[in-house]
Amino acid sequence: MSDRKLENELGYWEEKIDELDKRRTDAAKMGGEANVARQHAAGRLTVRERIGGISDEGSFREVGTLAGTGTYDDNLKLEGVTPATYVAGLAKIDGRSVAIGGEDFTVRGGTSFGAQRRKGGQGGYIEDLAHHYKIPLVNLIDGAGGSVTSAKRRGFVVFPGVDGFERSVELLGEVPVISAVLGTAAGGPAGRAILSHFSVMVDGTSQIFAAGPPVVKRSLGQTITKEDLGGPKIAVNKAGSVHNTAATEEEAFEQIRRFLSFMPTNVWEHPPVLPV
Repeated sequence: MSDRKLENELGYWEEKIDELDKRRTDAAKMGGEANVARQHAAGRLTVRERIGGISDEGSFREVGTLAGTGTYDDNLKLEGVTPATYVAGLAKIDGRSVAIGGEDFTVRGGTSFGAQRRKGGQGGYIEDLAHHYKIPLVNLIDGAGGSVTSAKRRGFVVFPGVDGFERSVELLGEVPVISAVLGTAAGGPAGRAILSHFSVMVDGTSQIFAAGPPVVKRSLGQTITKEDLGGPKIAVNKAGSVHNTAATEEEAFEQIRRFLSFMPTNVWEHPPVLPV
């Protein structure tokens, strides 16, 4: 190979590697500084902070980091990437492997990505990882599910029993499934929250319902707050759709760790035995 041809070849691959680096960098920025600041101002962590807070340090291995929507200039050179609205991967909690993922509320309010193959959500790849590796699934829920835009992009809506919660239900007979409602959960995310062996929500910052106050007002003509519709007093104390409450997200993570400590990795194994 001539020197010029070698230079061209190296230049080509350097450009591709630079694009991969930019995609990873943009994914780490999530919805941007303003949206991350808004999430913190609401008293909530970002999904990456949540995963870091509950998993063993350095154990998280992300899947699908590059998924998202790119913008390009006139020469088809990548200008920026809006990451997918779900972060997922494999991690360890107290030394034991888990599949873990959650909505990134800083990107489009954590609504469904709308692609044909999704990282998370009901029927998402994260559930397949828990199924195939036979390891617990930890859902960090903070999203409103599908939107009209995502349904238009797919060309159909998700319908439970046809292309929705089949894997979610199957997992309940295979591995421990834990859900933490850490923001406003509606639609699909709310459905997954109750398809759990243990669920927890944070007092003051978490709500769960099939649809939010605007839908209630439009359909029934009643004005109601998110807290009165699906806050802990309703979801935990009255309806029982969520098992427990926590004062902070950190306390919710500790409850999840404690629950997992009593559970086997899957139904084919015995629970762990610890020295007393």
